Amino acid sequence: MVARAALNGPCSAGTPGVCITTSSCSSSGGTSFTGFCPNDPVNVKCCTKPKCGNGGTCQFANTCGSGNTATGLCPGPADFKCCLPGKTPGPGPNTNCGPSPVSGATVSMIKGFEAFVAKPYLDPVGLETVGYGHLCRRPGCTEVPFQFPMTEAQASTLLQSDLAPAQSCISADIVDTVTLNENQYGALVSWAFNVGCGNSRGSGLISRLNAGQDPNTVASEELPKWRKGGGQVLPGLVTRRNREVAFFNTPSSVTAHPPTC
Repeated sequence: MVARAALNGPCSAGTPGVCITTSSCSSSGGTSFTGFCPNDPVNVKCCTKPKCGNGGTCQFANTCGSGNTATGLCPGPADFKCCLPGKTPGPGPNTNCGPSPVSGATVSMIKGFEAFVAKPYLDPVGLETVGYGHLCRRPGCTEVPFQFPMTEAQASTLLQSDLAPAQSCISADIVDTVTLNENQYGALVSWAFNVGCGNSRGSGLISRLNAGQDPNTVASEELPKWRKGGGQVLPGLVTRRNREVAFFNTPSSVTAHPPTC
């Protein structure tokens, strides 16, 4: 059994990452998080890198379900590798691919919704938040690997990391027979980032898409329902949903779902 929270070992609490020095992490393009390597020196933190290769994620080789790994793309020890999607024979979309990244236009839209905040503050429903909508997991946002006040560039890096779970759940929860362009996909990732994957997964929106209903109709009817925070209709959420609907309905020739490798 591999020891948890040990140098070059897995992060604790099931967090996907490796415990290495912050300098090694940043030099390899990773992001360091505090609190998941508690038994190590202060400069050793949990390093994650959600994207590597073509649709891959950095993880320990013995946890890579596809068995398709690549070296030299991830920080840390030799057995912390890029786990790539499995190979699917034949032409067409590869259903084993990782989630598509959102477009730059999607990121810009989300930044417009969230606005930049350099120090932790309480959002309209009383949740501690920082950067571009980063929901703090620890008091004072101590898991964030940057000092406060943070810069906009640091907040952008944090946002890219925060978007990865929303990209994953939208990609995983919508069946591959549903085709979405980059704007449709981006609008749904923005929504899932805002409401949480647990809420998006069990929603009527996802159910209707998977049932084969027209995506534009579904988005126009379902997204505006998600306008409440703390049991109250919030004007900011009404505006956000309306803009997500408009973005969803913006034509694009670039397909984002199902993902391709």
